[in-house]
Amino acid sequence: MLIRCFGVVRVVALFAGVVLVAGLAHGETWGEKLGYPAGKKVLMLHADDIGMCYEANLAGKAYLTAGQIQSAALMVPCPWYNEMADWYKEHPEYDLGLHLAMNSEWKWYRWGPVAGKLKVPSMCDSEGFLYRNVLETATKGKPEDIETEIRAQVDRALAKGTRPGHIDTHMGTLYARIEFTKAYLKVAQEYRIPAMVVEDTPAVTEKFKKQGYPITEESKKVMAAYKLPKLDDFNAAPDGKNYEDKKEKFMVLVRSLQPGLNEIIFHPSVMTDTLKAITGSWQQRTWESQMFADPAMLAFFEREGIQFTNWKEIMKRWEERFGDTLPKPAAAQK
Repeated sequence: MLIRCFGVVRVVALFAGVVLVAGLAHGETWGEKLGYPAGKKVLMLHADDIGMCYEANLAGKAYLTAGQIQSAALMVPCPWYNEMADWYKEHPEYDLGLHLAMNSEWKWYRWGPVAGKLKVPSMCDSEGFLYRNVLETATKGKPEDIETEIRAQVDRALAKGTRPGHIDTHMGTLYARIEFTKAYLKVAQEYRIPAMVVEDTPAVTEKFKKQGYPITEESKKVMAAYKLPKLDDFNAAPDGKNYEDKKEKFMVLVRSLQPGLNEIIFHPSVMTDTLKAITGSWQQRTWESQMFADPAMLAFFEREGIQFTNWKEIMKRWEERFGDTLPKPAAAQK
């Protein structure tokens, strides 16, 4: 069933990677469930769109090796995925997941499905590329083709000799139809690779409803069976009028976080003429490629007493506490 609500494309794209599931018992946060200190803000700074272009790879590698961010996600269908995947194979100590791409949104810089047009024809435009926007994929894409493409992207990563730390969804497309979401979570559990999912508490539900995100009883029922670890909250780095404004807005966002397991996504890339030709968001991306190395930001995190984590640590803690609640199918051993 296609989610039908005002502004679905804008809302789904803004909250890429977010699904709300049944509430935690007794008000316990996922941070506490996984053994993080009670009352502590636990944060993951997460870089999306790595592998999309070389400029994103440069920014991602610089941040990860400096220990200034904790996690990143690669876009398997994109031209610079292979370079970053090979780097990850040589540096498995870092936390790199997959930003599952079911769309190819830029004007000139395009990519097609990993499975190939012949295997997932409902996902492709007349040129063989993935559709540019979420709504087109949601209305034309067949759920079986979506599942085939999800598996193709995960399998390509595994064939590279790299195991993703998690999976999430580019532009939120895998939440545009409940059938897509079912396929996404099905693959996550089969491969025992956590999907990015946010817990349904009253405060979180109210926040996303105010912002227009569609939360239905049907989607909650689908999510209730999902057994892998979840986040307590999720946000995207806010845009800024200039670098200092962006930095200040980010600090305000961090101060507003509640105790528990939080993730903030952003899209860092180093500045080049090619980046400017690819995306109109180049300015925000280049500010994001310097913001978390800024001494003022590093001092801010220290003052706030933030504890950082990543998906690999989250999954390790989950396995230690709840791993026997989910079968370990053969696919998960790849």
